[in-house]
Amino acid sequence: MSFLAIFSGVGVLVWFYLTAKEKGEHRFNWAIVGLIGYWLAWGGAKLVLTIAGLVAKGTIMAVIVNQIPVICAIGAAFIVRRKLLSDVAVK
Repeated sequence: MSFLAIFSGVGVLVWFYLTAKEKGEHRFNWAIVGLIGYWLAWGGAKLVLTIAGLVAKGTIMAVIVNQIPVICAIGAAFIVRRKLLSDVAVK
């Protein structure tokens, strides 16, 4: 697991926590939902890359390809956050 994935996961946790605090919602629930969404998307993308055999060994391209799951996970976090915010707006 890359340091970028770990730091991004912590960033998503803090981002969801602060957004929930700003909206007056349950902070820990939002943080956990955001983190779970992030890690599920990261794990799914990592699994797809591994199965597809796109993970090269020992090159700079391997470093770049291994960051694709992080980008997918951040995208999933944006989608999860947008859904949570739309649920708050409906209340």
